[in-house]
Amino acid sequence: MSQISGHTKLVMLFGSPVEHSLSPAMHNLSFENLGIDAAYLVADVTPDNLEAAVASARALGLAGFNVTMPCKTHILAYLDGLSPAAELMGAVNTVALNEGKLIGHNTDGAGALMSIEEAGNKIQGARIVVLGAGGAGSAIFTQAALDGAEHIDVFNVRDEFYDATGKRLATLTEHTGTPTALHDLEDRTLLEASVRAADILVDATRVGMPPLENESNVAQEWLRPGQAVMDTVYHPRRTKLLKLADAAGATVVEGLGMLLYQAAIAEEIWFGVSMPVELIRERVFLHA
Repeated sequence: MSQISGHTKLVMLFGSPVEHSLSPAMHNLSFENLGIDAAYLVADVTPDNLEAAVASARALGLAGFNVTMPCKTHILAYLDGLSPAAELMGAVNTVALNEGKLIGHNTDGAGALMSIEEAGNKIQGARIVVLGAGGAGSAIFTQAALDGAEHIDVFNVRDEFYDATGKRLATLTEHTGTPTALHDLEDRTLLEASVRAADILVDATRVGMPPLENESNVAQEWLRPGQAVMDTVYHPRRTKLLKLADAAGATVVEGLGMLLYQAAIAEEIWFGVSMPVELIRERVFLHA
């Protein structure tokens, strides 16, 4: 966007921390390329001040906004409606203002699966393992079921949300017909067997991100050629998991692909446009 005017629409990212986000660079370059009179900014928002931030977005007439950690589930309480996929996922990362109403969507799952398919692995009919059932993990396993995966195993720590995740998976199976199962991430024997049998492995945990950049939830010997291995962490671009996957001959899918395509879907929701993804990849991701 080259010039701010009295007609410029504002789009924002709510979350914490957000200073490192690539979203402003992606969206502002896209808006400029497409001739959209809009600007994308970030705001450090936590669950404690999220209600006030959403009220401000409504009052100021934002064209829309994104939501990132740790607000993707907390945002549900402040919206007027949800897309069918977001309702199943129980998490929102994209909000559009439609005729005064804030409608929540989730583009994370579709963005992640688009990047996996771009790398040459089909979701339909695939056995998928997802590590982590937070906002990103939930979006991914829900979209995978909607897209016709053969079977989905989800591994998560036994936290206070574990039982709720099990209920969400049962509802998802009932809705889509895709068999799903929830397992304890600490069960290494079952984790190994599931990963070895998987066509696609997605790690949606914080493992691989600083200060855990030298750790991986899985061992190299569990991985093999023909598998797709994705890490939703994109800083660093090549996490420990992806380095192990590369050494094992698996197809490596970086988290930047998910970031790119979830943003493209968001722009389609806000403005009905097609983001110039190759331009973003060339200009924003080359040195990310």
